[in-house]
Amino acid sequence: MEVANARNPATKRKFDDAVGNGVATDVDLSLLEAIEKSQNAVEVLDLRTLKKHVLSFERRLKENIEARLKYPNQPDRFADSEVELHDELQKLKVLAGAPELYPDLVSLNVVPSIVDLLNHDNTDIAIDVVQLLQDLTDEDVLDDNDDSARVLVDALVDNSALELLVQNLHRLNDSDPDENAAVYGTLATVENLIEVKPAVAELVCEKTKLLKWLLGKIKVREFDSNKQYASEILAILLQSSTVNQKKLGQMNGVDVVLQAVAMYKSKDPKSSDEEEMLENLFDCLCCLLMPLENKERFVKAEGVELMIIIMKQKKLAYGSAIRALDFAMTKYPPACERFVDVLGLKTAFAAFMGKIPLSKKNKKERYQEDMEERLVSLIASLFGGILRGSRRERLLSKFVENECEKIDRLMELYIRYSDRVRAETERLNQVEFDDLEMDEDEIYNRKLESGLYTLQLIAVILGHIWCSEHPQMRGRIELLLKQNKLSKKHIKDILQEYHDNIGDLDGPEEKERAQTKIQKFIMAL
Repeated sequence: MEVANARNPATKRKFDDAVGNGVATDVDLSLLEAIEKSQNAVEVLDLRTLKKHVLSFERRLKENIEARLKYPNQPDRFADSEVELHDELQKLKVLAGAPELYPDLVSLNVVPSIVDLLNHDNTDIAIDVVQLLQDLTDEDVLDDNDDSARVLVDALVDNSALELLVQNLHRLNDSDPDENAAVYGTLATVENLIEVKPAVAELVCEKTKLLKWLLGKIKVREFDSNKQYASEILAILLQSSTVNQKKLGQMNGVDVVLQAVAMYKSKDPKSSDEEEMLENLFDCLCCLLMPLENKERFVKAEGVELMIIIMKQKKLAYGSAIRALDFAMTKYPPACERFVDVLGLKTAFAAFMGKIPLSKKNKKERYQEDMEERLVSLIASLFGGILRGSRRERLLSKFVENECEKIDRLMELYIRYSDRVRAETERLNQVEFDDLEMDEDEIYNRKLESGLYTLQLIAVILGHIWCSEHPQMRGRIELLLKQNKLSKKHIKDILQEYHDNIGDLDGPEEKERAQTKIQKFIMAL
């Protein structure tokens, strides 16, 4: 089992892409000419221009503050100053064309004034600020301007931009088109900030109620672009932060995400965007299932049962349900026991035997291989989590039924992955021969990527089966090894390499326990 898929920033979409673009068919050519002329007369962006924009903005801001203080109950008396302030915020967007000036923007001490406007009584002004921040932090703008980007992002974080962005998010109404776009813009800005400064992922969850807002958003039954984006941001916040995973677990997050995916247990998403959202939700679930306490919450919330139902329905979420079960059962015996108790073995082994439902989307060979690897991991977890009793007998009996067909399948996979790893090892040896230096860790990681990890898990499963001392199963394994011109030594060598590379991520005691178990298999073979 590996860490849940990282999000790909290259797939980030603009709000217009998400809600659909309307294209005008009747174009006024004179208007286009005027625009072209105005573009030719664009002012040069330099420090002098920056200072001019900042001074003009601060003047309009001061006038608006004074007008509101002087005529608090007469909106018509401060409306003009608000329009002028809006215009100045629009003009500041031009700075996105010169990110190298961001350090100067910060040194002019205008960032606090801009950020504070997220609190403005007029929601339209706050929306202007959201749009401005989104433009200034856009990944296309910040590309190749890392240092300038960090200066701006640090200033935004230091001036409570995260708190005010999320606070403003709570007052935006999705039914209003402009406010709906501002919700999307807020989420895009948060994503942009995380891109520049990954620590923002934990800061925004620590300092704001963004997690609560995101959970509320994915609870909604109706699908829209902001629900999709909320699921994506939630996955980003969870993917590399144990702190966030645990925090969301404490907020009943496991149950909420399960409810969100349960909407698709017997139906498929209606569009590619909705499919992407469902994938995001499963990414969230798999990230949540990394801390032990969340695995417990998953079992209590009947997550195991839900994943089995999804598998039985054979809808689009089939593969994602297997992935979630893999995460839930890794190093957590209670989930393995529940899986056997609710008759999950029949469903899992049907998939293991190759009865995987295929659609146009997942017909690719890589999808089938990914499912195979997940199922091998899941079965290895079952053997590791169920060590004795009737459940263990039920698990072992699966490999005896139908003339040991599951062992035939296991050995088929063992030979295939063994061939693949051998080919990669030969290629790496040739690379070394060609004087391209690689250290042992890099070589081992390359072999893992080529299928060594799955091969090791298959060898572990074979070790469990061999240690059961069942003569029929042992005989079948030896027969199939002989037919492929292999011996038990081949399995022992794979297990030895696995033994020697077990890390101490879970502590020295867990490492010693795992190595002792593998050594037992080697001795038995």
